[in-house]
Amino acid sequence: MSRIEVRFAGFGGQGIGLMGRLVGEAVALHEKNKNSVMTQSYGPESRGGASSSDVVISEGEIDYPKATELDYFVVLSEEAYQKYIPKLKKGGILFVEEDLVRLDDQSKKAKEIYKIPATKIAESLGSKIFSNIAMLGFVCANSKDIVSEEALVKVMKKKIKARYVEKNLIAFQMGKEYKHEG
Repeated sequence: MSRIEVRFAGFGGQGIGLMGRLVGEAVALHEKNKNSVMTQSYGPESRGGASSSDVVISEGEIDYPKATELDYFVVLSEEAYQKYIPKLKKGGILFVEEDLVRLDDQSKKAKEIYKIPATKIAESLGSKIFSNIAMLGFVCANSKDIVSEEALVKVMKKKIKARYVEKNLIAFQMGKEYKHEG
């Protein structure tokens, strides 16, 4: 592993920044011989428009903190897909919220495409707010080199408000167990 670039994207209010913070911290604190840097978009994006957070992972020092050529693109909204899909490198891996993102020809450069109804999974737990964590479980189960389940769960238990931890862990598990067809 030299450098892995991951972008989480969606609309403001979907917990996109939280996804990046959880993954970045899990890698930095709990993965051996890995460093990570997380950056997040701010501004009008945080109020409903396309929003993103990037995590760069490397065994060595990270000399540039921004993602420029995505290995993984995890997207939860159509607007974010259209805005950020050009950054997915040819042969990259695409994770999509299948009920909110319509794929077009730009997705053909992905080596693999994983689809999950993360919002429906979250709604089955009583609220859409768990869709980001369902997506994280799905990503964790279907990627080899981002972050381990153990590291992510440790960080979620510390960083998510106590009253939401149990349902988030259930959402994570449901996402992890979801079998995509592709």
